[in-house]
Amino acid sequence: MNRKPVIIGVAGGSGSGKTTVANEVYSQFPAHSILMLEQDAYYKNQSHLPMEERLKTNYDHPLAFDNDLIIDHLTKLLERKAIEKPVYDYANHTRSEDVIHVEPRDVIILEGILILEDERLRDLMDIKLFVDTDSDLRIIRRLMRDIQERGRTIDSVIDQYTSVVRPMHLQFIEPTKRYADIIVPEGGHNHVAIDLMVTKIKTILEEKAMI
Repeated sequence: MNRKPVIIGVAGGSGSGKTTVANEVYSQFPAHSILMLEQDAYYKNQSHLPMEERLKTNYDHPLAFDNDLIIDHLTKLLERKAIEKPVYDYANHTRSEDVIHVEPRDVIILEGILILEDERLRDLMDIKLFVDTDSDLRIIRRLMRDIQERGRTIDSVIDQYTSVVRPMHLQFIEPTKRYADIIVPEGGHNHVAIDLMVTKIKTILEEKAMI
């Protein structure tokens, strides 16, 4: 008898440390029993739009994501069916033609800024986390990441943060905190919260007789 996998949602603002938390949880389980789905992989396909329209994309808005496809893929994984995860091409601001084959696992971590915004997604999750980090730390982390990894200038990062990222966070991301089962302060540095999380997941898996 196939047991339904456990789905863990890890949400939080840009630079909150949610990816670090998700990776920390991921590292506590054998690779054959856990997989990670990033909401960032599910930005909508924009190949039908001219480039000038694609450049206007607000990647911090709920409408930027193809939640229908995420739900379809999670449903398949819950049925123990494999999926073809999309790959997003940030240079061309649309979905790549490449896909990544993903086999079902006992534990699925869904990580992203707005995964708690859609009730349909929330209803699929067994555990919902919100990584809560002060805005000054988040902007510093975003600055360092975008300058070092994406070749951005300080001015461009600050302009994007103040004009788009911050208002979107306050309007859409911060309010989803109320849906979380667990709020993790200070992201990946909160080892106590991560240890509790791992223990809880193992308890659920034991109850489902998966381990």
